Amino acid sequence: MIAVVQRVSKASVSINQQIKASIGLGFMILLGIEETDDAQDIEWLSRKIVNMRIFPDDEGVMNKSLLDANGEALVISQFTLHASIKKGNRPSYIKAAKPEISIPLYEAFKKQLALDLGKDVGSGEFGADMQVSLINDGPVTIVIDTKDKK
Repeated sequence: MIAVVQRVSKASVSINQQIKASIGLGFMILLGIEETDDAQDIEWLSRKIVNMRIFPDDEGVMNKSLLDANGEALVISQFTLHASIKKGNRPSYIKAAKPEISIPLYEAFKKQLALDLGKDVGSGEFGADMQVSLINDGPVTIVIDTKDKK
């Protein structure tokens, strides 16, 4: 799994010009799923995200986690994170999991993240044409790949 985690002051996702979910202070997470991802990837990634210390403490040092900041999370499926442009100029998405694999893993990740965060998690709709709006706070953007956890 690849997650692009952006610290935001607010974020929302709309489908057909209707807001599906919105958050205030927290993380907007783009999530890409590969065929080889599994429950261990979900658990590790969720724990890493909620405990990652990238919110400022009282001295302005990035020392607080999403939990410490009482932040929210918005998760958006993003198969294009697995794009390969090694050959030519048109990206190949061969590494991205097919819907029969990625949808259950996406849903399981949202559930695990909500459990670890202790609150509901906003999300887009898998496979939908979505418009994502956000104010990246900092800006702070972190890319996490579960294949690099060792």
